[in-house]
This record gives sequence, C-alpha cells and structure tokens, in this order.
Amino acid sequence: MIPNMLVTGASRGIGAATLRLAREDQANVLGHASRAHGMLIGADLALPGGGRRLWREALAAMNGRIDILVNNAGVFEANNIDSDDADWDAGWERGLRINLTAAAELCREAIQHWLATGTGGRIINVASRAGHRGDSPAHWHYAAAKAGLIGMTKTIARAYARDGIYAFAVAPGFTMTGMAEDYLASRGGEKLLADIPLGRVADADEVANAILYLALFAPASMTGATLDINGASYVR
Repeated sequence: MIPNMLVTGASRGIGAATLRLAREDQANVLGHASRAHGMLIGADLALPGGGRRLWREALAAMNGRIDILVNNAGVFEANNIDSDDADWDAGWERGLRINLTAAAELCREAIQHWLATGTGGRIINVASRAGHRGDSPAHWHYAAAKAGLIGMTKTIARAYARDGIYAFAVAPGFTMTGMAEDYLASRGGEKLLADIPLGRVADADEVANAILYLALFAPASMTGATLDINGASYVR
C-alpha cells in the first residue's frame, strides 16, 4: 500500500525538498504552508490549536488515512535578552508555539488516530543541532524548543512502540534554506563555516533524504533515534 504522508512547512527548504523527493518515491504526500497556495494546505501554527486543526483538515483531504507525519515547520527568529519584557515574552511564546507546541498537537492527533484505527504510523520530527549544543544568545527559545522536540520524540518512541507507532528525529545544523542563509550572512558566513569540519553547510536534499529514510525504510528497531546532519560540527 502506498503510504500517505503529511509534511508541515513544505513551501521551501527542507520541507519542499521532502515533498518533492517523497513524490519521486511514489508516496502520496500532502504539504502544508502557513497559507494555502497551489497544492499546499494552509494552517497558521502560531495560533493555539493550529496543529490540531491542520491534522483534521489534512486527514479529511487524504480520505481518513495518514501513515506518516513529518513535523518540519519552524521559525528561527531572534529574541534579544535586552528587549522589553512584553516583546521578549511574545518572542518566546511564538517560538515555542510554532517550533514545539504545534508539533506536539500534531503528534497527539496522529497517535490518537493510529491507536483508534490500530494501523500504526511514523512520526519524523525535524529538530536541530541547537537542541543538543544550544544556540546564540538571541535564540534561547529556539534551542529550548528543539531540545523539547527531541525529548518528545524519545518519549513517544518509548510509549507507543508496541502499538506500531514509531518516532524519529533529525537534527540538522545549518542547512541552505532561507532562514539559515539570512543568519549566515548576518553572523559572518566564513567564521561559522570554519566551525564545520566538512567545510560547508548541508543542502536541503541531504536532510530530506534522511527524513525519507526514516519515514519509508528505517527498521522499527530504530524508533527513538535522532540522526545528526551537521558536517561534524557537533558529534555525540
């Protein structure tokens, strides 16, 4: 049976590459963006319950069956420590809402659906190197959210493996997407590249191939694993 896959944050970068390569692998794949356009389903994950609403709309669009959930949507926005309190609080809440809470809502919906149907399924959460090693002083919230995503993935794997529900994470370092390119330019690209033994950042297809391996081919015994894709800039 050809699997049905939902990929969030599919308008560019890793999500768009995952969408394209999944279709080449003959998966039935539905992509998400913050606003609907073309063949992408729209949902604002910054809003409370956004992940829940997305799952239910996507499930209806895929005739009641989603086998694979790829939580890729995210933002990488500075939240400086010297911002005023209201701005700092808002930045923290927005970062965690999009990067972690919406993914948790989607995971919860998926797990409840798979438990009810008895079909099992796979979750792939796109975390970050920052979830292991931290990030810049302006990105506490980003690192915290990505660490939370890795912890959530491990918890799901341990809790539901016997039900045929498997959870994996990928943890990219810098990847050539719009978010990373802007950050590299602002921080001095050559200095940051010097911290990557490979000598370059990953491209989106490299990360997408890892996602699809976990989604379509990885053995069940790998559940709970996090794949690092960072050019040896952080090794565990």
